[in-house]
Amino acid sequence: MGRIMAIDYGTKRVGIASTDPMKIFASPLTTVPERESIMFISNYAQREDVEKIVVGMPVKLSGEPTDSTPHVIAFLEKLRNKLSGIPIVTEDETYSSKNAVKIMIAGGMKKKDRRNKSNIDKISASLILQSYLDSGL
Repeated sequence: MGRIMAIDYGTKRVGIASTDPMKIFASPLTTVPERESIMFISNYAQREDVEKIVVGMPVKLSGEPTDSTPHVIAFLEKLRNKLSGIPIVTEDETYSSKNAVKIMIAGGMKKKDRRNKSNIDKISASLILQSYLDSGL
């Protein structure tokens, strides 16, 4: 059984999450520099038998694109060119970063660790993935 992978794209860092092989749990995996993200995702997808990738799509509450949306669209194009055999879908990422911080606070994470944007990015990716899983695939 393959995994589903999720990506919280940023122009500096990319948060990555993955499911377990049964596709029940979404877990934060890592954060990688943007320039290394395509290669990391490609290697992980081959090594862990990833069957689908979910990319967080930034949209305003009104449904309109944000300033970040064109960057994510360009990233999607590169990712689809590199991983043509794996379906890549998008999922609304509204409030994923804010919710990630709330989860870190509720979990008792120290303030110093909550300021580490890498932690926020990978937890945001897991929230995007969990939202996708909750939608029924």
